[in-house]
Amino acid sequence: MPVLQRYCGEPLGDRPHMVVLGSCKVGNFVVSTPVLQGLRARFPDAVIGFLGSEVTAAFETALESIDWRHSWDASAADAGLQLQQQLAQHRQHHGPIALAVNLDGFNPVTCTLVPWLQPRYVAGGSLSANLRRSLPWGDQPQQRFLADPDWDSPTFLARYEGVFASNYIAELFAQLAYVADHVDVTAIELPCEPPPFAVPDVLVHCTTARGAKVWPFSAWRQVIDHLSAHGVSVGLVGSPPAAQKEAYNAGDGEDALLEQTALIDLRGRTSLIQLAGACAQAKAVVSVDAGPLHIAAAVGVPTLAVVGNDADGVGASPVRLWLPRCANVTRTVSERHCDACAENRFRNDDCLVDGHPCMAGVRPAQVIDWLDRSLAG
Repeated sequence: MPVLQRYCGEPLGDRPHMVVLGSCKVGNFVVSTPVLQGLRARFPDAVIGFLGSEVTAAFETALESIDWRHSWDASAADAGLQLQQQLAQHRQHHGPIALAVNLDGFNPVTCTLVPWLQPRYVAGGSLSANLRRSLPWGDQPQQRFLADPDWDSPTFLARYEGVFASNYIAELFAQLAYVADHVDVTAIELPCEPPPFAVPDVLVHCTTARGAKVWPFSAWRQVIDHLSAHGVSVGLVGSPPAAQKEAYNAGDGEDALLEQTALIDLRGRTSLIQLAGACAQAKAVVSVDAGPLHIAAAVGVPTLAVVGNDADGVGASPVRLWLPRCANVTRTVSERHCDACAENRFRNDDCLVDGHPCMAGVRPAQVIDWLDRSLAG
């Protein structure tokens, strides 16, 4: 049985075969792309495979840094058997796997898949080769930070002073793979395709799977009414309406906005790669902390993240960890300080405080002012 070794940045020889394991969440995939760029820059002759998701398959297929890909969440009855056979074929064709990088390292599925790959080195979460326990994280700072529970906190960054330049998740991923010196982790790019409709001036995304990050629909209405009064068209993007209600806390709020305003319903009308194209064509995008925020940020459109965090970054979202760092992204600043989510390590789905003060503390005027400036420019 092969011994799995923790990766510490060792050379991998000529044309190394490596596999990156990704998440089924859109935002997680987007911030994973700098690792792929960094691996390609450091190992230009490498064969890079990607085990990702059906959700982000179109992006994965279109990325030039990926040589082959499969989904770990395929739904066919024999999907597991097919995946094992495909991995065996890749090992036979491209050689043994030198490095496995698990960027979804707290997912039991991907942690189980890593030993299947039989890699020489492992970065990120994994079971041991015999599948009986978790593989120890390792002693290097680029390894042991994975055991820390406070990635979003200032104390985390202070603890790794001189190693990490920021809490930003894309940098942490790049450090994990020892490619941080080979890529600009803030320069995220995504492939895109044009959507099957004329794109409105402004696109908005109002909901998220974690209800604590949802901005009041009454506030969205004020923004939409202001834009409509000034002749600015506004489109609502997201999953199909039923999914928005079931999984993304839309309730009746989005339906009410569509009935009571000039908002254009574009939910469910794009694939993710077409959503990227729509964002690229828009004049501005306003989104809560969710996957479309990361897509908009990556394609370069002026983007406002509606987050309930105060000037120090404390609030409903782990902004130090997850907020995109590209220059086209601005975030709101809540007038209210609330650390309930941070104290709970952001594990709560819903708000823990009556009245949802952090999100209510983001005034519509702040969003309207940003839009007026962005559209005027």
